[in-house]
Order: sequence, then structure tokens, then C-alpha cells
Amino acid sequence: MTWICRTCAVEHAEPLPDVCAICADERQWVPAQGQVWTTLEEVRREHRVVVDEVEPGLHGLAVEPQIGIGQTALLATTEAGNVLWDPVGLLDVAAVAAVRGLGPVAAIAASHPHMFGVQVEWSRALGEVPVLVNEADARWVARPDPMIATWGERAEPVPGVVLHRVGGHFPGSAVATWTGADGRGVLLSGDTVAPNPDRATVGFMRSYPNKIPLSATVVQRVAASLERLDFDRIYGNFRGAVPARAKEAVRYSADRHIAWVRGDHDGET
Repeated sequence: MTWICRTCAVEHAEPLPDVCAICADERQWVPAQGQVWTTLEEVRREHRVVVDEVEPGLHGLAVEPQIGIGQTALLATTEAGNVLWDPVGLLDVAAVAAVRGLGPVAAIAASHPHMFGVQVEWSRALGEVPVLVNEADARWVARPDPMIATWGERAEPVPGVVLHRVGGHFPGSAVATWTGADGRGVLLSGDTVAPNPDRATVGFMRSYPNKIPLSATVVQRVAASLERLDFDRIYGNFRGAVPARAKEAVRYSADRHIAWVRGDHDGET
């Protein structure tokens, strides 16, 4: 039986803890009524996975109605194999068939622990493919499995998709760069940096639901790490995007964040 935390939709092994450690952390939350567990079988009766095209070569997987945190997973395709990024907390026969129909999956990876979803279940359904977890966040894995492999600062599961640890939201928070069908470069950011609704800026936070900001020093470090990468656009994990000039958006957003937390605009408040 596959146990899932109803609040974050991350899979857990037995024996179950009294509370999901991911949700009890200050970056997440436990419901007022307390910890709620469910099973993959129960979730399948109430929800389904919808697969659609985000852009040529990139597909999104979302659960309807929403479960857990509600991320959209991204499937980046390459001639050497595909990478499933930020796996959702559900899989069903139709979703697995749709993903397989887009080509073999070479690896599964998450930007940070909130996005682990049912990563082991996805691995098994797709032929026991490697699940890549950054070593800085390995302690958050709630369902250990032989298919889980850790990585450090950089990993390249297939040519054309590279994982980069940049930290911030979690110590192991990561992004993935994907060449893209047009060769201009795409950043799959999770919420290491989160595209804002204006589609021209991004946010940097330790906790998004609890509104805990990152310091100026950390934001500068994250932005500097991203500036070394090649990308023209960004896709986050909640359908947010910066469709063009994304590196400029990161720098502008970092400078704005730093100025506010440093107190440059206190006179405006």
C-alpha cells in the first residue's frame, strides 16, 4: 500500500509517523484538524492526471481536482530520453501511457522535497528509472527505495537536461536547464525561483505559504548561480512562466528583493 500525506501529497513508507515531517516544517503547514493520511488507491478514485503540451517538447502533468500542494510536473523530452521534473502525487494508467507515449523516461527529479510527490511509484511504473534527489535534501525522503540516487552540485541525466543545485528555498533546491526545441534554453525552476503572475518577474522565498523571505545575501547567491546558466524562458511548478528575457527578469527581481529587505524603501511604507 502506498501512503500519501493529504496535505503535501508526498509518499511515505510504513510505519507512518505521527505527522508528516515535510508539512510540520516552517516552510509548509499541517491542517487545523491535524495530520491526514490517504492512499494512492483512494486518491485514484477521486482524481485524475491531465497531460498537456506546454511548448514543443515540454509537457505538463497536473492532478484534477488538485491534491497536495498542487504542482504541475514537467516532462522534458530529448532524443536521448526524457526527464520527469517535480512529479505529482498521483499516477494512473492513462497518465503512465501518455508519458510512455512521449518516449522513454531516463530519470525523475524534483526541485526540492515539497515536490517529491509519488516519485517512487512513478519510477516503478516507468520501468524502475532512477529517482535523483539532491544529497543536501536526502534526509527528507519519506519513502526510501533502491532507485533513489543522490547527486551533488550538478547532474546530467541525459544530454540536453542538466540539474543544478542553487539552494535558497531548501539547501538542495535545484533547477533544471533544458535545451528546448528551439535551442534557446529553458529553466525549469520549481519554486527555487517562482514566476510571478506578471510573467516578467520572479519571487524568492524560504516559505511561500507562510511568507518567510530569503535574506539579501541568499537571494544574491541564488541569482548569481542562475546567471551562469543558459536560458531564455522559465517555467515554474504552478503554471507560472517568464516567456522571454528570463535572465534579465531574474536579475531585476533579485535586485528588487534585495533592496526591499535591506530597507532601501522603508520610507515608502
